[in-house]
Amino acid sequence: MAQGRRGAKLALIVIVLLLGTAGIVTWGIQARIKTAAAVKQQTLELAVPTVSVVRPKRGAMKDEVVLPGNIQAFTDSPIYARASGYLKEWKVDIGARVKTGQVLAEIDAPELDQQVRQADAALAQSRAALEQARAMHELGRTNEELARVTAQRWANLVAKGAVSRQENDQYQAQYQAQAANVQALEKAINAAQSTVSSEEANLARLGELQGYKVVKAPFDGVITARNTDVGALVNAGNGGPAQELFHMASTATLRVFVRLPQVYSRSAVPGVTADLVLSEFPGRRFTGKLVRTSEAIDPATRTLLTEVDVDNRSGALLPGAYAAVHLKLPSAAPSLILPVNALLFRSEGLQVGVVSPEGRVELVSVILGKDYGTEVEVVSGISESDRVIVNPPDSLTSGVTVRVAETEGR
Repeated sequence: MAQGRRGAKLALIVIVLLLGTAGIVTWGIQARIKTAAAVKQQTLELAVPTVSVVRPKRGAMKDEVVLPGNIQAFTDSPIYARASGYLKEWKVDIGARVKTGQVLAEIDAPELDQQVRQADAALAQSRAALEQARAMHELGRTNEELARVTAQRWANLVAKGAVSRQENDQYQAQYQAQAANVQALEKAINAAQSTVSSEEANLARLGELQGYKVVKAPFDGVITARNTDVGALVNAGNGGPAQELFHMASTATLRVFVRLPQVYSRSAVPGVTADLVLSEFPGRRFTGKLVRTSEAIDPATRTLLTEVDVDNRSGALLPGAYAAVHLKLPSAAPSLILPVNALLFRSEGLQVGVVSPEGRVELVSVILGKDYGTEVEVVSGISESDRVIVNPPDSLTSGVTVRVAETEGR
């Protein structure tokens, strides 16, 4: 009995030991499985690269382009004489501001005055000849009427047989001659009238030239040059080159001509604001507007000639000066700004890596605009909502899954 109990206890102990051993073995196996799974998961996680991303920043709606410009007067004109002679007097000098019609100089032209007197006398003579032709015409018409009545009477007498036909034919011929003479006198009147008209036109022409003895300002402006003096021979171009007496410029409004690069040509529309900066006015800007373009690209320079008008009623700006023109050109769409370390230089061109919401990479080709040094302007290829990879590895390809760092640069 006692041995049976000992055997049962021994069997129980063995069973307990076996169960404990089995539990220990099972726990060890499970621990190894969990460790292997954790290692595998960690390995898989480490295989997925972690990247930092940045969202493109919105750039300005306007681009400011700085280009050299030449300031010119709105109207710039040389003043010549239309009458030859000697300068009698000049009334303005350089720097004088004049109004339209103001007298600039007077010319003494005795030869022209003599031509006017001669033309006046010739006109009087032609008018006298015209009056004489008219008087002769009246006399001729009187003689024609007398010849007509006489011819009619002789025709009646011939019908009655009172006179001979020979005598009647004589008087009929006299009437025809007087009629022809009247027609000739009418033509003489027309010729005399044409001569009078010609002499009147010549006198009027000389009178106009005589009016040019007084040189007047053609527009409001400033005298920029005086090239003559009292007593100087003035040649209106008859028999020699004409001499420029004065040079005038209208400076109330100035033109600034700027050659704009072809890439900005579509943005150069009338109304665009421009600021002028000159070295002699530090810290000061003069505002103008683009008013017109040449509507054609210069094939030699690939530039568009544009004109900017600037209000200069204050007279601060001088024609002929150089200015730096700041043109504020409108953009067709807002530009996007990226850091330069987001760019990938590939054989396909410039690309960036964009991370999709699913965490996959897509390589996108982009077109750059202006370079700001540490940042660049992107004009095509991405949108403002894209997540762009910063410092992408050279081995980055499309379709790769990546992990995005928690902090996104903006």
